[in-house]
Amino acid sequence: MADLIVNGGKPLSGTITPSGNKNSVLPIICASLLTDEPVTLLNVPAITDMEKLVSFFQEQGSRIVWDKAAGKMTIDHSHFDARRLEGELPSGMRSSVLLFAPLLQRMKKITIPSNAEGCSLGIRELDPHLEILGKLGAKIAHNGNLTLRLPQGFRGARHWPDYMSVTATENFVMAAAVARGKSTLINAASEPHVQDLCAVLVAMGAKITGLGTSQLTVEGVTKLRGGTFTINTDYHEVVTFLALGAITGGEVKVKHSLPHHFDLITRSFEKLGVIIEHQGDTAIVRRHQKLVIEAPFTSNLLPKIEAAPWPYFPVDLLPCMIALSVRAKGAIQFWNKVYEGGFTWMPELSKFGAHVVVSDPHRVIVFGDRPLRPAMVDAPYIIRAAVALYMVAASIEGRSVVKNADTIKRAHPHFVENLRSLGAEVEWK
Repeated sequence: MADLIVNGGKPLSGTITPSGNKNSVLPIICASLLTDEPVTLLNVPAITDMEKLVSFFQEQGSRIVWDKAAGKMTIDHSHFDARRLEGELPSGMRSSVLLFAPLLQRMKKITIPSNAEGCSLGIRELDPHLEILGKLGAKIAHNGNLTLRLPQGFRGARHWPDYMSVTATENFVMAAAVARGKSTLINAASEPHVQDLCAVLVAMGAKITGLGTSQLTVEGVTKLRGGTFTINTDYHEVVTFLALGAITGGEVKVKHSLPHHFDLITRSFEKLGVIIEHQGDTAIVRRHQKLVIEAPFTSNLLPKIEAAPWPYFPVDLLPCMIALSVRAKGAIQFWNKVYEGGFTWMPELSKFGAHVVVSDPHRVIVFGDRPLRPAMVDAPYIIRAAVALYMVAASIEGRSVVKNADTIKRAHPHFVENLRSLGAEVEWK
């Protein structure tokens, strides 16, 4: 595990070009299994989960050429040999769930390990995935091991899950794209990365309507083709560097910011006294933001930021807003409507002197603008929580340490390099 050594108290200013979206590229590379034609991906981030997927594919005979410096990857699954896998998914791979549908289509039988991991946000259940795959024709047996069979291929079906699950929606569109007949998913997730996967599948020949909405309709096709596809910018990284500029009093510009996804995000920044400007596809936070929490019209209620499945405020970005609120004058409530473990790192935030009240597993109240001090804190295995702890440390003059922070590398391949380009004094140790 690696620690971040932070010498804070310096305004961070400059221009950042963010990397490709981790949450887009992972399902897209899994979807490449649905064709034997070459697939070329551009703007591929060099993150650890990608390393694991590439190694897994190569172990099964796939030919992959990855130019990390150029962010270009060419994939050829025509030599993928299912016999090497012997029907079992790799253990310990956090992206295994996204392999369910494409591997089942290719192999007709897979065994799912019981130790597939995610992060520390809470329990990640398999039930939504199994329900969808079962509706689309998979046979499911649980006799110590969980085995899925697809004896006659995927077939079209209608399904209405309990809640909007990003990865279950992605498994649905991958399976339905090659199913016989028409499939409909009501209560589908619609996050930008789900839209990105659907757009790539359409470019590969899939027939999908309803992109960006909560209802997806898919007409199955017999074959998907290859092609060249560019991974969109990671909007999480855009927000992260804008928030870093704001919390340190600097001016940061972020290119390729996808402003059409930013209306609610920009509004949430405003609640914390931060104005985000958009010039074309560049997002800008100017220096010396006022950082005063906006009082609601209904004055007897606390202002709040609620995070839930898109088009709500993205739950993965809530930690960045919490970090900002620690520096803002006033009090605000944060409501994580998705993960029961989303606030387990609040005691670490308090080590800096932050005043945070945990109301319950889903809600916290931050009383901002309290005296802060450098500290040594332990990052949880939550990407943006580790980033948030760094944000607070960067805003405090003196030396802080964010221990076990290398979970950040799962989403930010050049995190420290980008920080240094903005003038930060920070290093891995």
